[in-house]
This record gives sequence, structure tokens and C-alpha cells, in this order.
Amino acid sequence: MSGRTGIRRALVVAASASLALAAAPVADAAPAGLRGPALAKKLTQNVSVDGVNRHLIAFQRIADRNGGNRAAGTTGYDASVDYVAGKLRGAGFDVSTPEFTYPVQVTDAATAKVGGTTYENLPLTFSPQTPVGGVTGPLRAVPEDATPGCEASDFAGQDFTGSVALIRRGACTFDIKHRNAAAAGAVAVIVANNVAGSLAGFTLGAPGVIPTGGTSQADGTALFAKAGQAVTVDLRFHTEDRVSRNVIAQTRTGRKDNVVFAGAHLDSVAVGPGINDNGTGSAGLLETALQLGGSPKVNNAVRFGWWGAEELGLLGSTAYVKGLTFEQQLDIALYLNFDMIGSPNAGYFVYDGDNSDGVGAGAGPYGSAQIEKSFVDYLTAEKKIQVEGTDFTGRSDYGEFIEQGIPAGGLFTGAEVLKTEAQAAKWGGTAGLPYDPNYHLAGDNLGNVDRKALDRNSDALAWVTASYAISTEDVNGVPARKSRAATRAAAAKTLHVETHDHAHDVVA
Repeated sequence: MSGRTGIRRALVVAASASLALAAAPVADAAPAGLRGPALAKKLTQNVSVDGVNRHLIAFQRIADRNGGNRAAGTTGYDASVDYVAGKLRGAGFDVSTPEFTYPVQVTDAATAKVGGTTYENLPLTFSPQTPVGGVTGPLRAVPEDATPGCEASDFAGQDFTGSVALIRRGACTFDIKHRNAAAAGAVAVIVANNVAGSLAGFTLGAPGVIPTGGTSQADGTALFAKAGQAVTVDLRFHTEDRVSRNVIAQTRTGRKDNVVFAGAHLDSVAVGPGINDNGTGSAGLLETALQLGGSPKVNNAVRFGWWGAEELGLLGSTAYVKGLTFEQQLDIALYLNFDMIGSPNAGYFVYDGDNSDGVGAGAGPYGSAQIEKSFVDYLTAEKKIQVEGTDFTGRSDYGEFIEQGIPAGGLFTGAEVLKTEAQAAKWGGTAGLPYDPNYHLAGDNLGNVDRKALDRNSDALAWVTASYAISTEDVNGVPARKSRAATRAAAAKTLHVETHDHAHDVVA
């Protein structure tokens, strides 16, 4: 055997050993069911629902001291930022509160007038404006069934051409309702609340196609009684630039080029304290960070984000991700999102990373399917919960991450959609009611949380975050440090043996 051939053989054997070891399961690989690294087990034990709930109490008191809410641009939001950032600094994290500028919609006209009576009709965020003086047409009432305005068939049997459609809130998004109305020929939409209170601070979620406003439950009921009469809708506004902050905290340990990122939005809507939406996600994330600590023994750095102005259109997270260079985005291995994890009539939903449900937006970027499996494995094996998928609808802060190709996943316990009979049978709760009856309302307070769901989801949050802090191999091929070291050691040992044998042959 020639010396060159022997060295070449040693390199081939070493490479084969490297591939075999990389393919073999290791003790600290990403979890499958109950298997997982010691860090994940310890962190899950340490993240208690009592600890999470203490942060919810803090958010409630902050809201109570600041006009009843923690919305972006308010003292309640600023106090929430200070609370979270202060806790994280005390735990030894590298913490920043980067600012971003965002447009605020300031109302100039918000009315619906029938005869001599004028009703408050607040423009939804992303609604187009009317001309000065408004638009006028016959008021057409969409039937108040279980899913009003959610299907095109709801607009059959009446002529909606040139009309103003009056639709009761509930069962589907405002965006769906107003697009169905526009397709039927309506020139404007009035959405009537289905519970007491106004519809201040609500959004279409995306640029709308016709002017859309919202009235209180009582005003909506009065308008339903006037169906068929002429109504003038006047929705006008201007925008002003405001400044808000995100909270970003990262461990001092772990690889900085393969970061595990977990986030939740910190702001509430303007009408209430936002304890389920999204105090629960923010509190679960904060307790996980505090129990992990700023300098844990991890292979990958963990970065936590609390986003501002999510309720105004995902503004904080979008500004943050767009502000990163491509190389900085490459440093993020994956993103985990937690937006409402304690809904009082809870469902158990995991973002459908592989589009196995075949609904809506499709699969997430490569790696999203593996993230989905990590959550599903934990909840089904450890918590004995049957989960369902939820579509990447773009309604939360994962939006810009997946837009940039970063794999994502997360948890959700449901908002305004109604729980089905089948879901109530397997999860408990009440069929025919929303997962969160107080979604975006003043009643979203400390009494609006299912703490059993909060406990289960906080544990899942901790388990998956810690598991990926050890290894993201199933998501992007980056193995744990121990796995890499074992591979290198095996390759070096094989090369040493082959070189020694070659040297013996030469001497002989």
C-alpha cells in the first residue's frame, strides 16, 4: 500500500465515522416525546405556573395604575417594558430596549348616521377612508347566525350593490367579513360588537378594500332595527409618527451564530389590560428566561423578544427583523412564538409548520415542521393532550420571521373563534363559545385565564426552548457540542491508527 493511498483511506474512514456519528442519536439531541436533554427537564421543572402567574399580577397592576391598559404608546406599555427589562437585567442577561417608529391612526371622523341619529362608528386599523362627507347607501343587515358574514352565502337573498353592510362581530375575522361584503357589492361595512363595549383599537389585520368601522353592541342593535334605511358612513383619519420599544435579551453563553429565538408581544389593546392577550405569552416567556438565567450551560445562545405595537399590525417585530442584515438573520436558527397561551375556554393549537392540515397559508420555511413536531411530541407524551394545528395566518409576530425564511413555530390557545363540540369533548370547556370570550375587550383581566392551560403551555415553552438551546440539528443540521466533539475525536483516532499502520509498513 502506498503512503498516499493509506492517508486517503484514513480520511475516507474518518469521514464515514463522522457521518455515522452525526446520524446516530445522542443524549442531548432535540427531544422526541419524553426524551430530551437534562437542561430541558430541569427548566420545565423550575418554570411553575405560580411564577408565571406572578407576572400576570404585575401586568394587571400596571394596567390598573395606567388607565386600564398596556397599549403601545401609553404609560402602561412603558411600565411593562421597564418591568420585563428590569427582571432580565437582574437575571444577568444582555438586555436592550431598541426603539422603532410607527404610524398611528388618529381619527378625524367616525360616524354612521341614519336619519337624525348619529352613531359612533370607529374606523378599524387598515380600513380605507371615505371621502369628506362619507358614503351613503341603503343599510343591509347580514343575518345574525352562528357565523355572521363569514361565508359568501350570508350575502345571498339581498342586493348589496352600493349598500352599507351591517354585520355582527364573531366567529371569523373582521377582514373576512369585510371582504365578503365587498365581493357582494357593498361600499362600506359596519361591524357591530357582540358583547358590551366599543370596538376601539381593532384591526383588519391587513390593508382593507372598503371603509370598515365598528360600533358598540347597543348601537349595533339599534342599527339592525333600521335596516333598509339610508345610512351615511364617515370614516376619516390621519397618521402621526410615534416611537415605541421592544425588549431584547440574550444569554451570555452559547453560540452567537446559531441563536434560538423565542418571542411574545407585550402590548395590549387600548380597551383593556390584555392579560390573556398577551400577558400569558409574555409571562410564560419571562419566567422561562428567568429560570434559564443569563449564563446557562447551553450550546446555542437563547434570545428572547417582547414585541411592541403588535396590536397595531405586528409593528415591533417587523421593524426588528427588517432592521437585521442578512448575516444577522442567518445567525437566527429558528423563532418560537407565544401569543395567547391561557385562553379561558382553551384550545391546544400548535402552528402547522408542515401544512399537514392543508389550510390557508401553507407550510413554514424548512425546519418549521420539525419545530411543530417538538411541541406536539411534548404535549402529547408528557401532558397527554391531543393537539390541533393552526395555520400561519400572519396574525402574530412570527410573520416577518417566516417572510425572511426563518423557520418558526409556537403555541396558541385560541381567540374569537368558537370551540366545537368535538374540541370540547377532548379538551373540556364549552362548545359554541369563543376560546376567549373577552378577546380584545376590557374583560381580558386576571379572571380571564385558564391556569391549567397556562401551566401546560408554559412547560412546553420551556421544554422546546431549552431543547433547541442544546441542539438545532433536526431544524438546520447544527448538532450539539458533544456530538461535534465525539465526531472529531473518532475521526482523529481513526486517522492516527491509519497513519501508524502506514509508518509500520514503511519501516518493515
